[in-house]
Amino acid sequence: MAKTLLEVEGLKKYFPVKSGVFKRTVGFVHAVDDVSFSVSERETFALVGESGCGKSTTGRSILRILEPTQGKVIFDGENILSCSTEQMRKKRKDMQLIFQNPYSSLNPRMTVRMLLSEPLETHFNLSSKEVQDKVAWMLEEVGLAREHLDRYPHQFSGGQRQRISIARALITEPRFVVADEPVSALDVSIQSQILNLLMKLQRDMNLTYVFISHDLNVVRHISSNVGVMYLGQIVEKGETENLYERPLHPYTKALLSAVPSKDPLNKKKRIILQGDVPSPVNPPKGCPFHLRCDKVFGPCSSSRPELKEVEPGHHVACHLY
Repeated sequence: MAKTLLEVEGLKKYFPVKSGVFKRTVGFVHAVDDVSFSVSERETFALVGESGCGKSTTGRSILRILEPTQGKVIFDGENILSCSTEQMRKKRKDMQLIFQNPYSSLNPRMTVRMLLSEPLETHFNLSSKEVQDKVAWMLEEVGLAREHLDRYPHQFSGGQRQRISIARALITEPRFVVADEPVSALDVSIQSQILNLLMKLQRDMNLTYVFISHDLNVVRHISSNVGVMYLGQIVEKGETENLYERPLHPYTKALLSAVPSKDPLNKKKRIILQGDVPSPVNPPKGCPFHLRCDKVFGPCSSSRPELKEVEPGHHVACHLY
């Protein structure tokens, strides 16, 4: 059985809402509200859900790009939220982030050589030749050539830019990577190439991923386990194929009903959710989904359901179970 590399326990991230002349705090945006999950070594755990549900904030809070409000992030047996700035800086080489948009995440004034050399010079004491050799090796690993080293980001296509972003994240040979919607800004024809590249690099470099996406077909292709998020909370999680074949939470069922069927003769009944997502500034009492749920009954509006295991490895936060 694979060793657990990452454990997230009760993670919360609240952003203050300020108002008035004196900018007093008048409330909080509950962006991430009590999220817990674990990821084993060399596994891909996916976070899915509608835009604004807290997926990206969760990923950035795990890496402490955003400081969590509360909770624990245990990486390789150590709670990194208790690490000092210097201790965290040393851990950065083992925990990396692939950004969603390669257009904005790459410095336009730096060549590819400079972009890939910078992490090595920051984290390792290498000679100039060792740095250049590793930069050239990493560039070839992501499918680009040495002749690309002295070009600038604007001279590449979107897919090539994302390959450079992946190379920059992986050049320190990290153990854990948060991939924040790494293919959503790309053409569909390029998406499959980047996904296959990420899977190849995972095998070759023994990587562990938290993969963030709203594309359920992409998630099914790349992940081994899935967590479904709604209004800052995980409402269902489990092994990917089991969750896709037997969704339990009404929200998960609605999401999966929108995925086009591979068989054109097998038309699925589409579940249309009523109403809008509630405000994370003032989330509803009880189950966060009860205002839009067609299965709502007594306790849904008064008590928040716990995320509990209802089948082996399959957890759901719903009063129906």
